[in-house]
Amino acid sequence: MIWSRTGGAGTGPLLVMLHGLGATAEVFAEVERELSDNWSGGWLVVDLPGHGRSGWDPPYSFAGLADAVRPLLPHDRDLVLLGHSLGGVVALHLADGAAPAPSAVIALGVKVRWTEEDLGRAAKIAERPVLTLASREEAVDRYLKLAGLSGLVDATDQATDAGVVAATEGWRVAQDPATFAVGAPDMTGLLAGAVCPVAMARGEHDPMVSDRDLAALVPDPVTLRGLGHNAHVEDPGAVLAVVRRVHGP
Repeated sequence: MIWSRTGGAGTGPLLVMLHGLGATAEVFAEVERELSDNWSGGWLVVDLPGHGRSGWDPPYSFAGLADAVRPLLPHDRDLVLLGHSLGGVVALHLADGAAPAPSAVIALGVKVRWTEEDLGRAAKIAERPVLTLASREEAVDRYLKLAGLSGLVDATDQATDAGVVAATEGWRVAQDPATFAVGAPDMTGLLAGAVCPVAMARGEHDPMVSDRDLAALVPDPVTLRGLGHNAHVEDPGAVLAVVRRVHGP
């Protein structure tokens, strides 16, 4: 089962938003609010498999996550994909030419350079058993840390509800630890195979990816001044400006 939510108009362009590793569709809640005032079409947000309200289905791969999302995409609308981090790689897989093909992809905050140490650390996290915590507050705190949202989203925000689950003896994070084993993306191959315009963007203060990293892949990377890894949470308007620059209003 894959969880999704739609909003906006039933016609016109459909903006599909895909979250990063550890997060849920709720990281786009403020983006959705902005869209309601100044987007001519509709939007779709998804909890990727192994996250939030969607089911667990290991083992995970970028292509497998894209295959899970593809049936949700209509064939009769102009599709614009906005993916953050993990979601950005999934969006690029969805731009491989298989129907329905998007008209544009915006990949935000994608970590494109991976070391053996990075991969080893992620593999160890993926092998950890599911951790049950005594209280919801502890589970929310862990969720926010895993999603990189500590200090950006208040622990009492209802957006955290999708990130935790009540367990038999306490609470746990909704994310399947095995999602950390997706590995490193083949960015060169994905960009070469994309059948639509692709914008690679990052927050100026994002420690996960540098301007130099993106410039080695695309001729015109976008840097969002003053923002960090979760730029869509920090300044939804700045991210939507990139969407409009690539696709139009």
